[in-house]
Amino acid sequence: MTLTVGTNWSANHAYRAQRIEAPSSVEEVQRLVTGASAVRALGTRHSFNPIADSADLLLSTANLDFAPHIQEHGRLVTVGAGIRYGELASELQRNGWALSNLASLPHISVGGAIVTGTHGSGNGVRSLAASVAALEIVTASGDILQLRRGDADFDGAVVSLGALGIVTRVALDIQPTFEIAQTVFERLPFDAAISNFDALTGAAYSVSLFTTWQNPDVIDQVWLKRRPEADAPAPANLFGAVPAPQDRHPLPGISAVNCTAQKGVPGAWLDRLPHFRLDFTPSNGEELQSEFLVPREHATAALAAVRDLAGTISPLLQVCEVRTLAADSLWLSSAFETDAVGLHFTWFRKQPEVEAILPELEAALAPFHARPHWGKVFTGDRASLERVYPRLDDFRALAARLDPNHVFVNEFLAQKILPA
Repeated sequence: MTLTVGTNWSANHAYRAQRIEAPSSVEEVQRLVTGASAVRALGTRHSFNPIADSADLLLSTANLDFAPHIQEHGRLVTVGAGIRYGELASELQRNGWALSNLASLPHISVGGAIVTGTHGSGNGVRSLAASVAALEIVTASGDILQLRRGDADFDGAVVSLGALGIVTRVALDIQPTFEIAQTVFERLPFDAAISNFDALTGAAYSVSLFTTWQNPDVIDQVWLKRRPEADAPAPANLFGAVPAPQDRHPLPGISAVNCTAQKGVPGAWLDRLPHFRLDFTPSNGEELQSEFLVPREHATAALAAVRDLAGTISPLLQVCEVRTLAADSLWLSSAFETDAVGLHFTWFRKQPEVEAILPELEAALAPFHARPHWGKVFTGDRASLERVYPRLDDFRALAARLDPNHVFVNEFLAQKILPA
């Protein structure tokens, strides 16, 4: 199927590829890859930079959404890379199973989220990529490469940035279904957040902090997502923050009608772990996003550094979200060998202005070994990435072995990490 090339989610990048195809079988992927001089996989277009672009062919994974195959004995589900998390979650729930976590939006594709290191939140929960137990990749030669957890190349191939080939299928860890109760608290004093950061982020299975930095002395909202059977009840007072009297949207002044249910009412994991409901289609073109992840040990110092820039960033900022995630062993994961804290910035779609202040923000976070999210807007260069990703040379060697002719190397990757 031939599609219109078009733009990404935010319409801040117009794809430069000559053509786009949407194969529905692995065999068709093999044929298209072997006939292209340059090719990149395209998921749900939720990257805010040119990481998914190609000089020749864009290969949409939208039709690679093969029906989930659940292996109860091994606690695994095998899916096509193009399936969206919300659709997968619904199928798992119908069969009594769950994923350990979800991103804030359930509308993104499994393949795209994995290869860019996307994550949810929770002190004890790892990134979405860390739940991958096996994956199938069509390489530049058209061959099918299958890797399983424990294989020599596996840890380098999961968060791959699309540089190794087209991911067509993945197997993910699953667990029995569970419930989440979500409570939103308001007006957390910043000093209390810093002083009690570990207890704050450990107060529930998944915790997110939201603030606009308009008032640098206050964190506007804290979203607690509790497992009622395992976590303590939601407190009446959370280090000075109080429960919101009604459902809230992360952005001030926006209706919460499209947000997942709050006020401590328990519900299925898939209806509470994301911030937004699956049946709500998020608006496109209204935002840019950046995210920088720091080792857990530097979290409070990094937050203080961002607070010092409140006057610079707040005029361009819709909201800042702070999330946590557990360490993993994936070479290009932002949580590689360290528990991490993500500082996420949703900007107004003012690209020149945002790009003008990012170097100052990135410089402020550099002493804390901040790693940028691969699918967001950042300005860091090769040298800065080499300082924070110790296995980058190993990844380059893996990419050179699997793609010696640089079929999957686009301009973004050539500038940031790989040879052109």
